[in-house]
This record gives sequence, structure tokens and C-alpha cells, in this order.
Amino acid sequence: MSQYIVGSQDTEHPQNLSRISVAAAGSSKVGDLETLGRFSLLAGLPQATMHCIISKTRFQEYVADEVVVDIDDASNDVFFIIGGAVRVTYRTAFGYESILNDLHSGEFFGELAAIDGLQRSACVTTLQRTRLGIIPASVFMAAVLSCPEVATRLLRLLSTRLRLKDERLIEFCVLSARQRLIAELLRLSRNRGGGERVISPPPPQHVLAARIGSRRETMSRELTEMSRVGLLTIGRRSIVLHAPERLRDEVEAVMGRTSQPD
Repeated sequence: MSQYIVGSQDTEHPQNLSRISVAAAGSSKVGDLETLGRFSLLAGLPQATMHCIISKTRFQEYVADEVVVDIDDASNDVFFIIGGAVRVTYRTAFGYESILNDLHSGEFFGELAAIDGLQRSACVTTLQRTRLGIIPASVFMAAVLSCPEVATRLLRLLSTRLRLKDERLIEFCVLSARQRLIAELLRLSRNRGGGERVISPPPPQHVLAARIGSRRETMSRELTEMSRVGLLTIGRRSIVLHAPERLRDEVEAVMGRTSQPD
């Protein structure tokens, strides 16, 4: 998938002083062109447009656990993840944090602020050392609007994201904590063969809780119960779902529809 509700860095924030600039002095224009050319969103742009984008793009590195953009930042750059990973979160004034998404190399974020010009609606923090290509909003929008194929691709990505947000909102409204946990485990898992699915590496319980709007104690209790009855096995390196169809049926019985994880 593409991105969530985010954007660029604010260079006036003191926490960003640790960023290591690796712009023009660190890489050739040819290398930068090849790097951005690997992003599926930009496929199909003319060479002249790509060269224009490269001339305006800043390439920067961030250390782990560094804030790239924060809620209400008045910035509108678009970030392309060259290497590493980031986490998109929303925090309340009372300290509650909800995890909206994790994004990895080959994905991008910040396009909403570039499109509507409003303040950032989420916080983006690096999960590890991360290199980003930062494109000014005006350059990004000019490139998108210059190519119907790219514009259509962006619209489809935004549509996919909106559908996922709607799905998770409905889950929060109608599913119990156990059922929301099951839905998230199914989303995070991949096919293991033999009718089983696996999540590796397994996310910490506090991360699972933040993903579904619950408490860590609730996650621990529900995971322990599902393990006790043989629905899953929790290990240091993975969580194995032994009966994904049974788990899915429990969710769909409430949701009233049938869906299959990728």
C-alpha cells in the first residue's frame, strides 16, 4: 500500500538537528534518478520531468526514533522512503497513542498536505536509520498533474487507503477487542502453507494494542487464551496462526462480509 496521513519535516524543530544531510555532495544525479525511478508512483514520467524532480529533491538520513514530521506541522513536502522504515501515529493530549501504519522502503508519505495545504494530521517517526527523498509540494503536484497515468495511480492509492480507514473504523465500532485483535493478526500475517499463517517478527503486545485501540493487558489476556485453545502459537521469532479460517469466521460473523487477507 502507499501511505497514511502525513508529510515533511520542519527544519526549525530542534529534534531534527541530528539529521545527516546526504544531498548533492553524497550522490550523483544519475544515482538519484535511478533511485526515485524505482518508485512505482513515478513510473511513466518523462525523463525531463524526472530530471526536474531530482534537481529539487533533498536526500537526507535520519537516525532511529527520530521525528520526521509531527502533528500540526506547517510543512507540505512529500517523502519517499529510499531505505529504512517509519511509523505513523496519532497522539492525544492525554498521552494516548494510536498506530496508523508502518511504511517501508519503496513507499511514500506526506501527499495529503501537498494536496490540500493543511497542517500535518499525524506524527511520523523512524523505526531505524532511514534515508528519505524529500520533494517540495509544488514540484510533486506539478509532476502528478502533468501525467494522467501518475495522477490516476495516486488516486487509486488514496482510494485504497480510504477504504482501509473505513474498514478499521467500522471494526472499532462493532468488534470486541478480541475480534479487532484477530482482524489485525490476519492483516499482518502471510501464508505459511499447510493452512497456516505466520507473523514474523512478531510485534510487541503494546504495539498490537496501539494498532487496535486497546490496552496491553487486554492483548496479553486474549493472546494467552487463543494460544491455550490451539488457535495460535506465540514464539520469540513468530506468531503462527494455526486456524486462520476459524479466526476469520469469528470476525466475519459480526462484520457480515467475507474478505481474504493478501
